[in-house]
Amino acid sequence: MILDIISAVLILLGGVLSLAAALGLLRFGDLLSRMHASAKPQILGLLTVAVAIAIQYPAWSTVTTLAIVISFQLVTIPVATHMVGRAGYRTKHLRRSMLYRDELAEAVDRAEAREAAWERRRGSGTDHNDG
Repeated sequence: MILDIISAVLILLGGVLSLAAALGLLRFGDLLSRMHASAKPQILGLLTVAVAIAIQYPAWSTVTTLAIVISFQLVTIPVATHMVGRAGYRTKHLRRSMLYRDELAEAVDRAEAREAAWERRRGSGTDHNDG
């Protein structure tokens, strides 16, 4: 009986956290805030629901499957969020005024300068790799 109540509370908490993530996606205005709103509560909501499932079905097969799912999410969500943020930065879909410190500006400027120099060299016909 007490385990059922604990499981119900954990599932309800997971649902509330997932709802908070969805509301954050709708309410926040810029890309970086939306990424934070989607990643943080979503993984915690998944974790609480997984713990509730493990309490209700304490078999090794269930617990190991849940551990694999949680591990996969813990590894992939930060990487996916980083890549979305980097793509948003490069395509200028964020408000630079909201950045505390822009650590990528110098690296992006160097990459754009290299690309422009390569395009100029290619356009002038000095590239010896053409054939």
